[in-house]
Amino acid sequence: MELDLTWILIGLPVAFGLGWLASRLDLRQLRINNRQAPRAYFKGLNYLLNEQQDQAIDAFIEAVQNDPDTSELHFALGNLFRRRGEYDRAVRVHEHLLSRGDLSTADRQRAQHGLALDFLKAGLLDRAEDALRKLEGTPFEGQARLARLAIYERSREWPEAAQVAALLERSGEASFSIRQAHYRCEQAREAYAKGDAAQALDILTRTVADTPEAPRPRILLGQLYLTQNLASQAYDCLAPLFSQTDASAPLAASTLVKAAQSARKTSEAAALLKAHYARQPSVDVLEALTSLETPDASSSARQHYLDHLQQHPSLIAATRWLSSAPADQAVPAAVQKALETASRPLARYRCAACGFEAKEHFWHCPGCQAWDSYPPRRVEEL
Repeated sequence: MELDLTWILIGLPVAFGLGWLASRLDLRQLRINNRQAPRAYFKGLNYLLNEQQDQAIDAFIEAVQNDPDTSELHFALGNLFRRRGEYDRAVRVHEHLLSRGDLSTADRQRAQHGLALDFLKAGLLDRAEDALRKLEGTPFEGQARLARLAIYERSREWPEAAQVAALLERSGEASFSIRQAHYRCEQAREAYAKGDAAQALDILTRTVADTPEAPRPRILLGQLYLTQNLASQAYDCLAPLFSQTDASAPLAASTLVKAAQSARKTSEAAALLKAHYARQPSVDVLEALTSLETPDASSSARQHYLDHLQQHPSLIAATRWLSSAPADQAVPAAVQKALETASRPLARYRCAACGFEAKEHFWHCPGCQAWDSYPPRRVEEL
């Protein structure tokens, strides 16, 4: 019994000493880790400022390993991975953050936004859309809706795009009335391509009535009327563009002439085009005007081009003037061909946002996806 008591008396101080030593070792290790985490963090920040992203990522990973509960480091890593195009690693970082139960609401919303951006940059549009929907009612709601709108436009889901645009307009982001008119025009084009001209006509008629300031629905409706042998309606639909001196009127000049000729309103069309040209000179309007001249009035048509050249030097107009010369005054074919080749790049349309050029006018730039970025005037006239 004495022996047992002696061992107990000896063992208690020893156990206490070992416990104290272990606690000191833990505290020491904690201090070392705490010193290492800030050191790794500042090292990564220094690399980042010096645009050494590989070294910065290594430093941030080291810092996260030393302190896995630091959410800010996870956000920094996720952003770095996304900027480098390592979307799978960025997704894993943000999904890890979302799986944490101790994450605050603000950080959870921030991680959800980061995850949506990861999917968006990676081109995983379906997963990006689902992630963006979860941001409704958060501070990221406006950005998420704009991103969803871009997804729907890229995938040509026009009804869904119209719904999101309506939400954005109600929230006070901006006016989307012209954009909504474009969506309807796209739906009308799709309906007509499927052979449903009646639906296309209905969509465009309602769009012109709802958004009279939008030129595109009126131009498409005039073209559709003409294909349905409704020349008089086509002329009446397009005429307001020229009487109001709409900037997009030159895009409809040739259609107006065809409608006027079929509806026997050439004199009215000529007066309308002359008045528009006087206020806003354009090669397209000039060509439409000359096409209304009678065959025996070719000299008058040539005079129109000559008058235009005196006020507005234009290689396109000069080429048209030479091509309309009488047979006895015609320039050699080689010269005519050389001039046409030289003027062809000048007859293109150019996107004001990205500089993408095309032979035809686009309402939605195929290069940068911007709306109404193509001026309705050719490169030579800009």
